[in-house]
Amino acid sequence: MKLQLLRSVIIMVDYLSSTLWTDDEIRFREEVRAFGQKEIAPVADEIDKGPYPRDLIRKIGQAGYMGVHHEKEVGGSARGLSYEIIVAEELSSINGGLDMARMASATLYGMPVSKFGTDEQKKKYLTPIIKGEKIGCIGITEPDVGSDTAGMKTKAEKDGDEWVLNGEKKFITNGSVADYMCAFAVTDPSVKAKNGMSAFIVDTKSDGFSVVQDHELLGMKSARVSWLKFEDVRILSDMLLGEPGQGFHILMDELDSERTAIAAEAIGYARTPYEIAVKYSNEREQFGRPIRAFEGVSFKISDMAMKLEAGRALTLMAARAYDRDENITKLASIAKLFTTESAIQITNDAIQILGGAGYTTDYPIERFFRDARLMTIGGGTAEILRFLIQREVFKEFDELNKL
Repeated sequence: MKLQLLRSVIIMVDYLSSTLWTDDEIRFREEVRAFGQKEIAPVADEIDKGPYPRDLIRKIGQAGYMGVHHEKEVGGSARGLSYEIIVAEELSSINGGLDMARMASATLYGMPVSKFGTDEQKKKYLTPIIKGEKIGCIGITEPDVGSDTAGMKTKAEKDGDEWVLNGEKKFITNGSVADYMCAFAVTDPSVKAKNGMSAFIVDTKSDGFSVVQDHELLGMKSARVSWLKFEDVRILSDMLLGEPGQGFHILMDELDSERTAIAAEAIGYARTPYEIAVKYSNEREQFGRPIRAFEGVSFKISDMAMKLEAGRALTLMAARAYDRDENITKLASIAKLFTTESAIQITNDAIQILGGAGYTTDYPIERFFRDARLMTIGGGTAEILRFLIQREVFKEFDELNKL
């Protein structure tokens, strides 16, 4: 079923308008939605066979949707993370893998360069990303290192005016198609990794950079997720982001914006299956009446609506706080945890409501179900997010009890 046919269902944001969103944000959402329906929806099923055509990223960049949270000096529109989550939700509601690739370039790679890069670095290595002319990725996860980023094994050693990078990165979105990478490596092994880690911009055309393989995934098949290797990759000193030893701080800052944007994507993965389920339950009849009349169905619809409403509010709260330059580690973790777990539940319930039809590829629900499953893993597992949330709660408690 083509996604263009599903827009007759009430979109929940339409009646949230004045409560959560400004008039400009509402207009912007309508603009992004129209773009998505014109440029992405007609090929959404086709590109799920992978990979996405690079020209789509270029179109997204030309439309201005790669740079809504980047400064105007580098080609962005400086609207903030509250606009980025609109782009993430709307495009993910059509094809999750494509938006994961867009976000990996614009946010995961883009935000560290935007916030910690020099003017020269931003002009050369960020502006082309925002225009959609180049593609970026971020290099954090390794074969033996996931949530424990302090255990990172990739190393960079100083050699004259260059750094020599050695190590591996795994499960890197855009890895094999990226032009540039924001790579994290240990530069001072004599101290704890939190103090001895640095971040670099790496040109993937550099000698010694190689693609071990592209991973075959359950979902997100529009994107490319790769295993990469650095063998004596030489990086000029002017490719260092920020200061030596600042890498862990850069990493933590990036993860807050990433997790908020992923939360918005999760709402998108869930929203379309929800819309399909609402429409189907109104049209499908059993025992002489629409199945919406049965509580086994209608109560599922209630739960789906509740989770979508709450998830969108949590995500917007985190984005607004980020735009005010507040610490959002707790808010971002809560938003990502709630929305990603909800997306799995909502897509699963949507399949159940459609029954056998939901398990076929006649409807895109199975695709969204597969896509949604990744996001309680990527960008911080559900388990590590629960750890972060309780840590921040008790940190706040201890601070209050010092007064």
